[in-house]
Amino acid sequence: MLIIFYCFLLTLLSCVKCAKVVTQKPSVVTEQKGRSVTMDCNVETDGHYVYWYKQIPNAAPQFVLSYYYSHRSPDKYGDGFSSGRFTSNAKSNIDYSLIISNVDVDDSAVYYCHTWDNSVSEEVFGQGTKLIVNDAAAAAPVLNILRPSREELSSSKLTLVCLINHMSGAFADVRWLVNGNSVTEGVFTGSAEQQPDKKFKMSSYLTLESSEWDKDTQLTCEASAASKTTRKSIKKSDCSD
Repeated sequence: MLIIFYCFLLTLLSCVKCAKVVTQKPSVVTEQKGRSVTMDCNVETDGHYVYWYKQIPNAAPQFVLSYYYSHRSPDKYGDGFSSGRFTSNAKSNIDYSLIISNVDVDDSAVYYCHTWDNSVSEEVFGQGTKLIVNDAAAAAPVLNILRPSREELSSSKLTLVCLINHMSGAFADVRWLVNGNSVTEGVFTGSAEQQPDKKFKMSSYLTLESSEWDKDTQLTCEASAASKTTRKSIKKSDCSD
Protein backbone atom coordinates (compact mmCIF):
# COMPACT_ATOMS: atom_id res chain seq x y z
CA MET A 1 0.00 0.00 0.00
CA LEU A 2 2.84 2.40 0.85
CA ILE A 3 4.39 2.00 -2.62
CA ILE A 4 1.01 2.65 -4.25
CA PHE A 5 0.54 5.82 -2.18
CA TYR A 6 4.02 7.09 -3.12
CA CYS A 7 3.26 6.54 -6.81
CA PHE A 8 -0.02 8.38 -6.36
CA LEU A 9 1.74 11.25 -4.57
CA LEU A 10 4.40 11.51 -7.27
CA THR A 11 1.66 11.67 -9.89
CA LEU A 12 -0.02 14.48 -8.01
CA LEU A 13 3.25 16.36 -7.60
CA SER A 14 3.83 16.11 -11.35
CA CYS A 15 0.49 17.86 -11.83
CA VAL A 16 1.82 20.78 -9.78
CA LYS A 17 4.50 21.29 -12.43
CA CYS A 18 1.77 21.58 -15.07
CA ALA A 19 -0.85 23.64 -13.25
CA LYS A 20 1.37 25.52 -10.76
CA VAL A 21 -1.54 26.36 -8.52
CA VAL A 22 -0.09 25.55 -5.08
CA THR A 23 2.94 27.41 -3.75
CA GLN A 24 4.41 26.82 -0.30
CA LYS A 25 6.92 28.95 1.58
CA PRO A 26 9.41 28.87 3.05
CA SER A 27 10.92 25.73 1.52
CA VAL A 28 12.86 25.06 4.75
CA VAL A 29 12.29 26.40 8.26
CA THR A 30 14.56 25.70 11.25
CA GLU A 31 13.39 26.46 14.76
CA GLN A 32 14.28 25.70 18.37
CA LYS A 33 12.21 23.32 20.47
CA GLY A 34 9.33 25.04 22.26
CA ARG A 35 8.89 27.86 19.72
CA SER A 36 6.11 28.30 17.15
CA VAL A 37 6.39 28.01 13.37
CA THR A 38 4.17 29.17 10.51
CA MET A 39 4.10 27.69 7.01
CA ASP A 40 2.30 29.48 4.18
CA CYS A 41 0.39 28.05 1.25
CA ASN A 42 -1.03 29.96 -1.72
CA VAL A 43 -3.56 27.90 -3.68
CA GLU A 44 -4.34 30.47 -6.44
CA THR A 45 -7.88 29.16 -6.69
CA ASP A 46 -10.74 29.69 -4.26
CA GLY A 47 -13.74 27.75 -3.09
CA HIS A 48 -12.06 24.58 -1.81
CA TYR A 49 -10.69 23.15 1.41
CA VAL A 50 -6.97 23.07 2.09
CA TYR A 51 -5.51 19.92 3.64
CA TRP A 52 -2.12 19.58 5.36
CA TYR A 53 -0.04 16.39 5.52
CA LYS A 54 3.09 15.50 7.50
CA GLN A 55 5.71 13.32 5.78
CA ILE A 56 8.76 11.87 7.51
CA PRO A 57 11.30 9.91 5.43
CA ASN A 58 10.39 6.32 4.53
CA ALA A 59 6.95 6.50 6.15
CA ALA A 60 3.40 7.01 4.95
CA PRO A 61 2.15 10.64 4.96
CA GLN A 62 -0.04 11.58 7.93
CA PHE A 63 -3.12 13.77 7.62
CA VAL A 64 -2.75 16.77 9.94
CA LEU A 65 -5.86 18.91 9.46
CA SER A 66 -8.30 20.44 6.97
CA TYR A 67 -9.36 24.08 6.84
CA TYR A 68 -11.71 26.34 4.89
CA TYR A 69 -10.89 30.04 4.72
CA SER A 70 -14.24 31.31 6.06
CA HIS A 71 -14.28 28.96 9.07
CA ARG A 72 -13.01 30.01 12.49
CA SER A 73 -11.00 26.83 13.12
CA PRO A 74 -9.90 23.62 11.38
CA ASP A 75 -12.76 21.30 10.45
CA LYS A 76 -10.99 17.99 11.06
CA TYR A 77 -7.78 16.65 12.60
CA GLY A 78 -5.83 13.52 11.83
CA ASP A 79 -4.97 10.95 14.48
CA GLY A 80 -2.32 12.27 16.85
CA PHE A 81 -2.86 15.93 15.92
CA SER A 82 -4.89 18.29 18.09
CA SER A 83 -5.99 21.92 18.29
CA GLY A 84 -3.67 22.36 21.27
CA ARG A 85 -0.62 22.59 19.00
CA PHE A 86 -1.82 22.53 15.38
CA THR A 87 -4.08 25.09 13.81
CA SER A 88 -4.63 26.99 10.57
CA ASN A 89 -5.81 30.37 9.38
CA ALA A 90 -6.30 32.26 6.12
CA LYS A 91 -5.46 35.82 5.12
CA SER A 92 -7.77 35.44 2.13
CA ASN A 93 -9.60 32.73 0.18
CA ILE A 94 -6.29 31.68 -1.44
CA ASP A 95 -3.66 32.39 1.26
CA TYR A 96 -3.51 29.78 4.02
CA SER A 97 -1.14 29.04 6.90
CA LEU A 98 -0.36 26.04 9.09
CA ILE A 99 0.77 27.01 12.60
CA ILE A 100 2.49 24.57 14.96
CA SER A 101 2.97 25.71 18.56
CA ASN A 102 5.50 24.42 21.09
CA VAL A 103 7.36 22.46 18.41
CA ASP A 104 9.30 19.33 19.35
CA VAL A 105 11.97 17.35 17.52
CA ASP A 106 9.27 14.82 16.59
CA ASP A 107 7.61 17.53 14.50
CA SER A 108 10.59 17.55 12.11
CA ALA A 109 9.16 16.52 8.74
CA VAL A 110 8.06 17.83 5.35
CA TYR A 111 4.58 19.37 5.45
CA TYR A 112 2.51 19.34 2.26
CA CYS A 113 -0.40 21.62 1.41
CA HIS A 114 -3.11 20.01 -0.74
CA THR A 115 -6.28 21.22 -2.44
CA TRP A 116 -8.53 20.72 -5.45
CA ASP A 117 -7.57 22.58 -8.64
CA ASN A 118 -10.59 23.54 -10.76
CA SER A 119 -8.47 24.45 -13.77
CA VAL A 120 -7.30 20.88 -14.30
CA SER A 121 -9.91 19.02 -12.19
CA GLU A 122 -7.16 17.41 -10.15
CA GLU A 123 -6.05 16.97 -6.55
CA VAL A 124 -2.88 19.09 -6.26
CA PHE A 125 -0.05 19.21 -3.72
CA GLY A 126 2.45 21.97 -3.02
CA GLN A 127 6.18 21.32 -3.12
CA GLY A 128 6.36 20.99 0.68
CA THR A 129 7.98 22.86 3.56
CA LYS A 130 10.72 21.04 5.48
CA LEU A 131 10.61 21.71 9.22
CA ILE A 132 13.77 21.05 11.24
CA VAL A 133 13.45 21.38 15.02
CA ASN A 134 16.63 21.74 17.06
CA ASP A 135 16.89 20.75 20.72
CA ALA A 136 19.82 21.81 22.88
CA ALA A 137 19.12 18.87 25.21
CA ALA A 138 19.02 16.25 22.45
CA ALA A 139 21.73 13.61 22.37
CA ALA A 140 24.26 13.79 19.56
CA PRO A 141 24.01 11.16 16.80
CA VAL A 142 26.24 8.09 17.13
CA LEU A 143 28.55 7.37 14.17
CA ASN A 144 30.38 4.27 13.06
CA ILE A 145 32.45 3.88 9.87
CA LEU A 146 32.69 0.48 8.22
CA ARG A 147 36.04 -0.22 6.58
CA PRO A 148 36.21 -1.42 2.97
CA SER A 149 35.59 -5.10 2.30
CA ARG A 150 38.51 -7.41 1.52
CA GLU A 151 37.30 -7.74 -2.06
CA GLU A 152 37.36 -3.96 -2.54
CA LEU A 153 40.92 -3.64 -1.24
CA SER A 154 42.20 -5.31 -4.38
CA SER A 155 40.19 -3.08 -6.76
CA SER A 156 40.83 0.45 -8.05
CA LYS A 157 37.99 1.97 -6.04
CA LEU A 158 36.53 1.28 -2.62
CA THR A 159 33.60 2.47 -0.54
CA LEU A 160 33.37 3.50 3.11
CA VAL A 161 30.02 3.37 4.89
CA CYS A 162 29.12 5.79 7.69
CA LEU A 163 26.31 4.50 9.92
CA ILE A 164 24.47 7.32 11.70
CA ASN A 165 22.34 6.12 14.61
CA HIS A 166 20.28 7.50 17.50
CA MET A 167 19.26 10.65 15.62
CA SER A 168 16.63 12.64 17.51
CA GLY A 169 15.08 14.05 14.34
CA ALA A 170 14.33 12.87 10.82
CA PHE A 171 16.96 15.05 9.13
CA ALA A 172 20.73 15.36 9.32
CA ASP A 173 23.43 17.23 7.46
CA VAL A 174 26.18 14.78 6.53
CA ARG A 175 29.65 15.66 5.24
CA TRP A 176 32.69 13.63 4.27
CA LEU A 177 36.17 15.09 4.71
CA VAL A 178 39.44 13.87 3.17
CA ASN A 179 42.41 15.05 5.25
CA GLY A 180 40.13 17.72 6.74
CA ASN A 181 38.82 18.99 3.40
CA SER A 182 35.13 18.62 2.60
CA VAL A 183 34.34 16.56 -0.53
CA THR A 184 31.14 15.95 -2.48
CA GLU A 185 32.34 13.73 -5.34
CA GLY A 186 31.64 10.06 -4.70
CA VAL A 187 29.27 10.83 -1.81
CA PHE A 188 25.78 9.38 -1.48
CA THR A 189 23.57 9.78 1.60
CA GLY A 190 20.32 7.88 2.05
CA SER A 191 17.11 8.96 3.78
CA ALA A 192 16.53 8.49 7.48
CA GLU A 193 14.47 5.60 8.80
CA GLN A 194 12.54 5.73 12.05
CA GLN A 195 13.25 2.98 14.57
CA PRO A 196 10.90 1.38 17.15
CA ASP A 197 12.37 3.67 19.85
CA LYS A 198 11.30 6.72 17.75
CA LYS A 199 14.94 7.56 16.98
CA PHE A 200 16.20 7.66 13.39
CA LYS A 201 19.10 6.11 11.54
CA MET A 202 20.66 6.70 8.14
CA SER A 203 23.72 5.75 6.11
CA SER A 204 26.17 7.72 3.99
CA TYR A 205 28.70 6.35 1.49
CA LEU A 206 32.04 7.64 0.23
CA THR A 207 33.55 6.05 -2.87
CA LEU A 208 37.17 6.96 -3.59
CA GLU A 209 40.32 5.77 -5.31
CA SER A 210 42.10 2.93 -3.54
CA SER A 211 45.29 4.99 -3.72
CA GLU A 212 43.82 7.43 -1.19
CA TRP A 213 43.30 4.56 1.22
CA ASP A 214 46.81 3.22 0.59
CA LYS A 215 48.29 6.66 1.37
CA ASP A 216 46.82 6.35 4.89
CA THR A 217 44.60 9.37 4.25
CA GLN A 218 42.37 10.40 7.16
CA LEU A 219 38.72 10.02 6.10
CA THR A 220 36.06 11.64 8.26
CA CYS A 221 32.28 11.38 8.41
CA GLU A 222 30.51 14.31 10.09
CA ALA A 223 26.80 14.38 10.92
CA SER A 224 24.73 17.20 12.43
CA ALA A 225 21.23 16.47 13.71
CA ALA A 226 18.99 18.54 16.02
CA SER A 227 21.89 21.05 16.36
CA LYS A 228 24.34 18.40 17.62
CA THR A 229 27.39 17.40 15.56
CA THR A 230 29.44 14.19 15.72
CA ARG A 231 32.59 13.25 13.80
CA LYS A 232 34.16 9.87 13.21
CA SER A 233 37.45 9.29 11.35
CA ILE A 234 39.22 6.28 9.90
CA LYS A 235 42.43 5.54 8.00
CA LYS A 236 44.17 2.43 6.78
CA SER A 237 46.65 2.23 9.66
CA ASP A 238 43.75 2.14 12.14
CA CYS A 239 42.47 -1.09 10.66
CA SER A 240 44.05 -4.41 11.43
CA ASP A 241 43.87 -7.11 8.77
